[in-house]
Amino acid sequence: MKNKKLYILAFLALAFSSCKKELDEININPNAPEVAQPDYLLTGTTKTTVDTYWGVTNNMNSSLLFAQHWAKVQYTEEDRFIFSNSSFTSLWSTGYAQSIAGFNKIIELGDAQGNTNYKGVGLVLRSWVFLLLTDAYGDIPYSQAGKIKQFVTPVYDKQKDVYYGILSDLKSAQAVLDPASKVIAGDVIYGNNIASWKKFANALRLRIALRIADKDATKAKQVIDEIQAEGGAYISSNTENAQLKYDVSPQQNPVAASFETRNDYRISKTIIDKLFALNDPRLPVYASKTENTTPQTYVGIPNGSTNSEASAIGLANSSKPGTYFLDAKAPAVIFSYAELLFDRAEAAARGFTSENAEDLYKQAIRASFAQYNISGTVVDNYINQPAVQYDAANYKKSIGEQKWIALFGQGLEAWAERRRLDFPQLTASVNTVLNGQIPVRFIYPGTEQSLNGQNYKNAVSSQGADLLTTKLWFDAF
Repeated sequence: MKNKKLYILAFLALAFSSCKKELDEININPNAPEVAQPDYLLTGTTKTTVDTYWGVTNNMNSSLLFAQHWAKVQYTEEDRFIFSNSSFTSLWSTGYAQSIAGFNKIIELGDAQGNTNYKGVGLVLRSWVFLLLTDAYGDIPYSQAGKIKQFVTPVYDKQKDVYYGILSDLKSAQAVLDPASKVIAGDVIYGNNIASWKKFANALRLRIALRIADKDATKAKQVIDEIQAEGGAYISSNTENAQLKYDVSPQQNPVAASFETRNDYRISKTIIDKLFALNDPRLPVYASKTENTTPQTYVGIPNGSTNSEASAIGLANSSKPGTYFLDAKAPAVIFSYAELLFDRAEAAARGFTSENAEDLYKQAIRASFAQYNISGTVVDNYINQPAVQYDAANYKKSIGEQKWIALFGQGLEAWAERRRLDFPQLTASVNTVLNGQIPVRFIYPGTEQSLNGQNYKNAVSSQGADLLTTKLWFDAF
């Protein structure tokens, strides 16, 4: 009887195993690849990342307000810095769960398929994501990030170590990217042009070198010297800008998508006033005319307005962003030629290179104008104004103010550079809740306190209180 029971159990186990195998085979979709394809993954992950970078939460509803490029005309709480620990989850959650995870997989597939160019592109884009994260939050998971099988609760690395780690990753990317090697597909930034990716990698290295320059000038110069020793090239024209070009709906620019259904944002009075003061030809590019006829034609909303104050100015009497930025196909710029030239000008001004800082500064302004197809004598007239001419004795002011204008629309980068260079000098509204201060960081998502509590506490203990006003390591002054 006992043997009979064992026989029955064995038979049932065998039958179940066979059934399970059949079910497994039945559940395999013959039209779906079992292994991720790097080209599709590259397209999808890049698009997701750029949407997050250029979209509402991290750009329009925060960093563009902090940089006083944009302002709110309705629901002005964010423009008065009223945020909670759920306000800044988008960059963190998308950055780690989708962007870094996706680019890690592309790096892995590049190794597995012997295609170093996929690996190099994955390293460059992952480095950019880590840079966005640390610029915004400060100390972040880096060394253990994206390794979920090993580290469910990753430690937070100090911002200094994150920057140095990214620099190492970009140097590695530069070494493995090879235009003469295997081709890639799915690249919606540079159309699979590896030579352009090498230039972009160097541009990011230069950006980070300057980010750390006030805290570690020796390291900053070392990075720039390494790029020069490698014979590395930089972005050399607007045709080489790192950017994602959008398409018509449903693949439209996130700014255009927002304005299709909402009407919350206007151009900041701060930048409108500056453009008027300098007779800047970019004004009609950056801002739309008011719907109602107004004496100024272009009217900005003061940052930090209360709902009633903004309402008193009115939707029809204030300027939306320019039609260039509201176009469904408007590009999301990651790194422009103008920024690259401003960076080279600053490197020269700091004595890191022997280039001519003033000449590069002027070239940078011209590149910004050319980005919007503005050329001719208006550019010369603009550059020759006393208020625009380069001041070698105060290069941070000259470069900082003009770079701030040139970075219009790139909220996260404009905000990072304004914190670093301390120009232009912006003033917070009396209506804001930070006692006259402008936010200098994002606060960590509240989920980190519950899901990664001890490491979150360690980061706060090391970096400082988890507040909008806690200065980050790179923000020296």
